[in-house]
Amino acid sequence: MAAQPSTAAPALILLGPPGAGKGTQAQLLIERRGMVQLSTGDMLRAAVAAGTPVGQEARAIMERGELVPDSVVSALIDEALGRIPAGQGVIFDGYPRTVAQAEALDGLLARHARRLSRVIELQVDEEALIDRISGRFACARCGAGYHDRHKRPRAPGVCDVCGSTEFRRRPDDTAETVRTRLAEYRAKTAPILPVYEARGLVARVDGMAPIEEVARAIDRLLVDADRPHP
Repeated sequence: MAAQPSTAAPALILLGPPGAGKGTQAQLLIERRGMVQLSTGDMLRAAVAAGTPVGQEARAIMERGELVPDSVVSALIDEALGRIPAGQGVIFDGYPRTVAQAEALDGLLARHARRLSRVIELQVDEEALIDRISGRFACARCGAGYHDRHKRPRAPGVCDVCGSTEFRRRPDDTAETVRTRLAEYRAKTAPILPVYEARGLVARVDGMAPIEEVARAIDRLLVDADRPHP
């Protein structure tokens, strides 16, 4: 008889555009719930660096200038799920992005006796998000973060933490670049949301709320998903 998925080990897809706070919330889930974050980008780079069979296949594909196919990405997910204890929850980051990948994930979860608990989308006000990202900068020495309008150094041009007078901005933190990334997110995410909405798995959280408030909302959704339903 096949093993039954454990309700104690949630499998969560966390969605949201760049800057919505997915990384922050994933880290909190790791710290507070002991979950594992499965980032397909990180996993692919690690497999290539380690020279695993899947990594070698991926390297050859990328060296030809081709996109890594779903079969390779699925193999990475399959390997990772096989290494994670059954009682430990997982967070999927960057996967799935297409309907075909969503269907593949269903098969992978079933293979490892898991179930998808929730698909949580962090919703944002796009103009506010553009302002949040395009206005941020950091101390070049210690990395302390600042913002043009919301958090400027107390003394103009001097870091509050280390006293450095050198600052830096990420080259892709421009309003134009952020708008492009938002458009890409909508294009990539739109096809999979209806798949999960039809199954009653999608929940939306205000990603513009304070970090702890967002974390509490996500925790409530996971606790509700863990309860047995008639």
